[in-house]
Amino acid sequence: MRNTQCSLWLSTALIALFPIAAGAIETITATQPLFPNQTMVSAGGVVELGFFSPGNSNKWYVGVWYKDSDPDRTVVVWVANRDNPLTNSSSGSLKIGDDGNLLLVDEAANIVVWSSTSNQTSSANTVAQLLDSGNLVVRRENDVDPENYLWQSFDYPTDTFLPGMKLGWDAKSGLNRYLTSWKRIDDPSTGDYHFKMDVDGLPEFFLWDKQAINYRNGPWNGLRFSGVPEMNATYNITFTFVLEKDEVSYSFGLKDKSLNSRVTMSSLGVLQRYAWIGSSQNSNLFWYSPKDQCDNYMECGVYGICDINASPVCKCIQGFEPKDLQAWKMRNGSSGCVRTSELTCHGDGFWQLKNVKLPETSTAVFNRSMSLSECRQACLRNCSCTAYANLDIREGGSGCVMWSGDLLDMRQFAVGEGGQDLYVRVFAPDLVGGKTGQPVKIVGIAVGAGVFILALGICSVRQRKTIQKTLREKIQHRGRHRRSQHIIVNRRVCCDKSASDELELPLIDFPTIAMATDNFCNENVLGQGGFGIVYRGMLPEGQKIAVKRLSNNSGQGTNEFKNEVQLIARLQHRNLVRLLGCCVEMEEKILIYEYMENKSLDFILFDKEKCPLLDWQRRFSIICGIARGLLYLHQDSRFRIIHRDLKASNILLDREMNPKISDFGMARIFGSDQTEANTRRVVGTYGYMSPEYAMDGIFSVKSDVFSFGVLVLEIVTGKKNRGFYNADCDLNLLGYAWRLWREGKGLELIDPAVRDLYLPYEVARTIQVGLLCVQERAEDRPSMSTVVLMLSSENASLAQPKHPGFCLGRNILENDSLSNKQDKSGSVNQVTVTISEGR
Repeated sequence: MRNTQCSLWLSTALIALFPIAAGAIETITATQPLFPNQTMVSAGGVVELGFFSPGNSNKWYVGVWYKDSDPDRTVVVWVANRDNPLTNSSSGSLKIGDDGNLLLVDEAANIVVWSSTSNQTSSANTVAQLLDSGNLVVRRENDVDPENYLWQSFDYPTDTFLPGMKLGWDAKSGLNRYLTSWKRIDDPSTGDYHFKMDVDGLPEFFLWDKQAINYRNGPWNGLRFSGVPEMNATYNITFTFVLEKDEVSYSFGLKDKSLNSRVTMSSLGVLQRYAWIGSSQNSNLFWYSPKDQCDNYMECGVYGICDINASPVCKCIQGFEPKDLQAWKMRNGSSGCVRTSELTCHGDGFWQLKNVKLPETSTAVFNRSMSLSECRQACLRNCSCTAYANLDIREGGSGCVMWSGDLLDMRQFAVGEGGQDLYVRVFAPDLVGGKTGQPVKIVGIAVGAGVFILALGICSVRQRKTIQKTLREKIQHRGRHRRSQHIIVNRRVCCDKSASDELELPLIDFPTIAMATDNFCNENVLGQGGFGIVYRGMLPEGQKIAVKRLSNNSGQGTNEFKNEVQLIARLQHRNLVRLLGCCVEMEEKILIYEYMENKSLDFILFDKEKCPLLDWQRRFSIICGIARGLLYLHQDSRFRIIHRDLKASNILLDREMNPKISDFGMARIFGSDQTEANTRRVVGTYGYMSPEYAMDGIFSVKSDVFSFGVLVLEIVTGKKNRGFYNADCDLNLLGYAWRLWREGKGLELIDPAVRDLYLPYEVARTIQVGLLCVQERAEDRPSMSTVVLMLSSENASLAQPKHPGFCLGRNILENDSLSNKQDKSGSVNQVTVTISEGR
């Protein structure tokens, strides 16, 4: 490897190229095959077809890529022999066979590796041609009519959806065309994820992970898919949905010919749309999904609605209640909702839901000619009809779609952001006091119901007091905890909120928590930091929890405690830890989180015996997960959140090693137009703070980006960052990584525990991203949206990193295990600095 900054990428390029291309041809004929040292280029020079080997794998494939915007062939948009590669690069040929089909032949073994599937019987006058659209077609030599193509690659997509391509069902070919991911970014064989249209009922697309549904985009409503509000034709991208007897398909086109766009099903199971101008090599991540908690299929169960802007995210429709109330309070809404009253068929009304993603439509029926009022009447006449809506929302709405049975996978959007109106069938008395599809006047029943509810409430209060008394008696009987009195405060005291803005956060009384943790016994300690101890616990119904009990002399006072409760209760993302409840009684301040089976990242990463559990794929997945969680905080959540204390001990790992960012005690909310702020009290952790924050108290999203970069390098190396101001600068991980990178030895950074089970180009790209994030000047660091793009897209261009910044301080505690944590304070430039060695 040459000793230059760029040699690493040259030596670990994703696609291994032939030394010299012998030339390009325009068509493949019976007398003119395509050999490995040749390519076929489209007439306009937009795309190119040829042989390639991803990641120097010694496996050879025939594929299509963009010619000028992707000179290194890193974005392959179609692969012919994805599951049957050639093993000898010199023995392959692509030619027209005797039957007129396009054949990929292993000449050495004399076998056909892959072939097209046209019904030709002769090779006479048959040619294969690559179109500028990226479509490889087999046609008769003098017939260019698309309707007469004998075969086309657009009917057999791999992982990429191109302009002019159709996904969905076609009666003429009998094909249901869909996307399937690569197994890995260096392995184009069929992966675990596919994005496929379900043509039953009212057609819609599902994202599958093997046999499980991960995501649903909702049915077409005339303008867009019901669950994809980002689809907007004003962005120079047009969308077409065909729903006919002989064809059900979706396609997109481009208004501006200088614009390019594609949709990719990534090997990690994420749909991503990229856009770029002309032959530019810099493509932008335009849209991706699933992107938040409410995109998860059935997040809130049957009849539940997921609202990412609410806390908690799950709610029930009017006339319904949580099926499992305890799980619901603990922010697990997957059990869904049940009706509070049974339907009577002739005594029902409709509850109107606005701006929602329509329920799953695989069992729905639709009628194009019905008006909305006719749709309502038809639903009323059918006792099994549970909801109805407009089929098409353009020009005031038209058509009818009706559901029978349960309503699944609904999502609430903010006003003006997407979705449409849905009318859900409800027992008429349950509509009193809400918006209805028709006037309802049932005063007597309402009064009777009110009396019943009041009586039920009194019984519930008495029952709750009895349970609390029993719990207290059990704890006292065991002689492990005694308190003179039992106080539960309301949410306004806990979270300092007005009555109009209370959080729906469960308040769990102290005896319950004490019993759950076996009275905070040492055997249940998960970790200890500057702010207190975290315990393992189990609630009476069997749910495991993590209990963060703040010590009386904790640096996190009431304000920090309230800050964490207010922030995290509103944040909903798969890569953020979930807050289940809180307890504030007398001097106690306690937070209850979801339980993370694998504790924190530092618990495994920096332990010589445990770190082999983190192979490269797990480490890379953890890095990507942290990046997505941080992107949500900075850009996709309702508030712009600066975490200010991102570090290995604040990354928790669940059973599957999925990362979740935790500890929001130091986090701060930014306004929509705010880019940075100053503080005279710098709080954070040694080795993770950016230079501008440590020295001048200036923090911004770029401060978090710096911390993320440190974390990336720690995850790659398995080593902790050390102070720059030491006699041996190599003790600083950033300096060590920078030196090896400049010498072209970046791969020497990889943790020996990973052994040789990694992809060199993926590791190299990850290290480069880490170094870009820790650059000294904040303005040089990338945003988290760019970081996510660089990590998730193998073709995203990366700048060369500049000199990294280094954290303040030179006093290092060599032993910073969980049981030996302390804070240090100092003053620099009249800024008070509180530095933690890790909590």
